[in-house]
Amino acid sequence: MPANEITRENIEEMVMNFYRRVLKDDIVGPFFIAKLGDDMQNEYWQPHLKLLVDFWASIALGDPSYRGNPFAPHMSLGELKRETFEQWLKLFYATLDEVYEPAVANQFKERSSIIAGNFMRNLGLL
Repeated sequence: MPANEITRENIEEMVMNFYRRVLKDDIVGPFFIAKLGDDMQNEYWQPHLKLLVDFWASIALGDPSYRGNPFAPHMSLGELKRETFEQWLKLFYATLDEVYEPAVANQFKERSSIIAGNFMRNLGLL
């Protein structure tokens, strides 16, 4: 049953479900597999997943755990295209629609769309 409120627990569920979907995707998956491998239980994925839970918890809940620069890692990926971000958003939105009620999912969708737009602008993809 989709959640009607945001909690750290359902943010974790959303992040895990999203990256399972990413690993199966032919457009976005190769970027993550190249950097982190294809096993979300490995020593590279685990800190990344925690970081992403902290990131979304900071945005959605004001949780102070996130420490980092969300844009910096994307500068070294090199071959990102506008289509990569569009596919990322498509996968993210589909995950949000599974985990959250529409009103809650839309909060994440609005924020993620702004973030993706900023990343594309900063990478010169707009």
